[in-house]
Amino acid sequence: MSDADCFVAYYRVSTRRQGRSGLGLEAQRQAVADFIDGNDSRLIDEFTEVESGKNDDRPELRRALDTCRLHGAVLVIAKLDRLSRDAHFLLGLQKADVRFRAVDMPEANEMVVGIMAVIAQDERRRISERTKAALRAAKARGTKLGKPENLIREGRERGAERGRVSVQRQADEFAALVRSTIEGIRAEGIFSLNGIARALNARAVPTARGRRWSATTVRNLLRRM
Repeated sequence: MSDADCFVAYYRVSTRRQGRSGLGLEAQRQAVADFIDGNDSRLIDEFTEVESGKNDDRPELRRALDTCRLHGAVLVIAKLDRLSRDAHFLLGLQKADVRFRAVDMPEANEMVVGIMAVIAQDERRRISERTKAALRAAKARGTKLGKPENLIREGRERGAERGRVSVQRQADEFAALVRSTIEGIRAEGIFSLNGIARALNARAVPTARGRRWSATTVRNLLRRM
C-alpha cells in the first residue's frame, strides 16, 4: 500500500469517566473504522486522549503525530467540529506538518484549521478578559468573591448582556475574515445563496462554528456584511 493508505487515529474524550465507560469514544472509533473501510485503507495505530478542555497538555496527540511522521501516515480524526474551539489542538495540528483527514469534514485542510485556530484563540482570550473584568468589577462593588451565590448573582445580572455583545462581535469579525472569499465567488458569477454555500464548502472554508455552509448560514453572513 502507499503512504496515503496508512492512517493513525486520534480520539479525545473530556473526562476519565467517559474514557472508562467508552461514552463518546466508541462512536469515534466506529466513525473512523467506517472511514478506513470505505477508503480501502489500513489503521496502523490509534491514540486516545482523556483530558479536560482546559488542559493544554496533549501527550497522546504528540505521540500520534510522531507516529504519523515515522510512518508517513495520515492522522484521522472522527469529529473535527468537536475540536473546533480547542486552540491548542488546532495550532498543534496546523504546525505539525502532518497530513490529516476528518471523518465529519473530509474537505478540511490546513487553511480550515488555521481559521479555526484563530477563532478559538480569540475566544479563549476574550473569555479570560471578561472573567477578570467581572471579578475586578465585583470586588470594586464590595462583593465578597468566592461564594457560589455571589457568582451566580453576578452571572445573572451581567452574563446575558456580555454574551450577546461577545457573540455579535465575533460574528462581525468572522464576516470580515471570509468577505474576500465571498467576493471572489461572486466575481465568478455565483450569486445565489445555495451556489455560494456550495462554493465555500468546495473551498473547505468552515462556518464560524466549524461546520458546512447552507443557504441559511450564507444569508445570515451576507446580512451581517
